[in-house]
Amino acid sequence: MDLFDFQEEDKPRARLLADRMRPQTLDEYIGQEHIVGRGKLLRRAIEGDQVSSILLYGPPGCGKTTLAHIISLRTEGEFVKLNAVDASVKDVRDVIDRARSSKSLYGRKTILFLDEVHRFNTARQDALLPAVEQGIIIFIGATTENPFHHVNGALLSRSTLFQLEPLGEAHAYEAMQRALSDRERGLGFMTIHADEDALRHIAAMAGGDIRRALNALELAAVTTPSEPDGSVKLTLEVAQESIRKPTIRADLSTQYDVLSAFHKSVRGSSDAALFWFLYAVEKLGMDPMTFIRRLIVACSEDIGLANPQAMIQAVTAMDAYHKIGWPEAKYNISQAILFAVESPKSNATAMAIGRAEAAIERAGGAEVPLHLRDTHYKGAAQLGHEGYKYPHDFPNHYVKQQYLPDSLGGQSFYRATEQGMEDKIKQNQQRRKGME
Repeated sequence: MDLFDFQEEDKPRARLLADRMRPQTLDEYIGQEHIVGRGKLLRRAIEGDQVSSILLYGPPGCGKTTLAHIISLRTEGEFVKLNAVDASVKDVRDVIDRARSSKSLYGRKTILFLDEVHRFNTARQDALLPAVEQGIIIFIGATTENPFHHVNGALLSRSTLFQLEPLGEAHAYEAMQRALSDRERGLGFMTIHADEDALRHIAAMAGGDIRRALNALELAAVTTPSEPDGSVKLTLEVAQESIRKPTIRADLSTQYDVLSAFHKSVRGSSDAALFWFLYAVEKLGMDPMTFIRRLIVACSEDIGLANPQAMIQAVTAMDAYHKIGWPEAKYNISQAILFAVESPKSNATAMAIGRAEAAIERAGGAEVPLHLRDTHYKGAAQLGHEGYKYPHDFPNHYVKQQYLPDSLGGQSFYRATEQGMEDKIKQNQQRRKGME
């Protein structure tokens, strides 16, 4: 059974325009040329009814469900759709049992389309694995969330991942033009005069979501009073009333991506770092502390001793946020962000940590050299805990002696750069070497 089908007696125009205009073929499909363009792998598989298990990953409204719908029309096998929001393990097993019978009795394949697969917990995803591995079902999953975060690794490894890109204004505009001219499924049965700026506004506000654009177009068309000649005039004012500012996604994957963009921007762009911080907090509703914590880390990971003041600024901004709250603290946090971005950069601290941790792994156990051991008790000298040289008793308050374990003697972890304050540290390191 193809669950996308509707009954013959249903009146097509009783359904929403977006449903009526859903593409029936790949030639009608808008966008995603990188995976379904002429000669592309997925297009060849769909046209030849040779689709294997796949995962469709992309933002809302980019065409994942529509692509599954086209596959359902092209396949000669059974096509079943489940939604992960309300489907249970029993529902999955029922599909698998029917698929097993269909394959053994009639040699007929079954394609299971699981929408919003990221909403399936591990137990329900595990229920799919044996059937996918044995070829009992062909699995098609659709998700708006990063599949590497939310899809069982075993299931992911047995599926081909196709990433769909966000659609743009041009795609929404093309879909509306098609709907206006299509007499059977669209609004072509009406005489509609749509101003260019009206259509462009809807396309822009839809944010690349074709369904949203078509729903707004239909709302504008059916609610606008007719002219004396029976035509409908769609102006910019009408369009503005039919669609509002798009809702911004703030799912977990988006938050991870924005936080990543922020940290990477701290390394090279004041404008971008400030943008991602304010966008995340004021538009996505993310916690400012998330960014303050990341900034404090960046002040050591990416700036370090090239400008030690950067961490002081960041920690002070955190203190200000706790004391005065949002939105007032946005000034303090933004100042700390700008100070960090404009500071000289050095990853010498991070590199030193990496070298030290690698040395720890190689060394296994580490004995403290005798001259560095505790000597506050009587008998320490008798145990050989002596020989430590007190640096302040020597010129320039420095004296060469072994501080690392015997097995690691002579190794260097922290290597200062010539960036900012670290240039002075590097000169001091070189001066000390000259004294040895």
